[in-house]
Amino acid sequence: MGAEFLFMDDNARPHRAKIVDECLQSEDITRMDWPAYSPDLNPIEQVWYMLDRRIAARQPPPTCLPELRRALLDEWCNIFQDQIDNLILSMPMRCKACIASSGRHTPY
Repeated sequence: MGAEFLFMDDNARPHRAKIVDECLQSEDITRMDWPAYSPDLNPIEQVWYMLDRRIAARQPPPTCLPELRRALLDEWCNIFQDQIDNLILSMPMRCKACIASSGRHTPY
């Protein structure tokens, strides 16, 4: 990924397991410091939220796992790349808001 690569995850317990730490260290991957209550910094959380809203709006809603899988794949394909690009471009603003709130809730 390059020398400037910085890995971002949240403080979820599975991400902080010893085996994960050892793997990241063995690959010489630097992990971003992460405030305890800020999963909203990760752009993928916003993408999951988009998918959630799209699935909830489906009529009729999925009623079984295969239907849910198909619906998620369909909706994933319907998210425009510029929406994801805008989330990524919003990262400096999101980080500033997180710092200003001392790692607590932000408006994002």
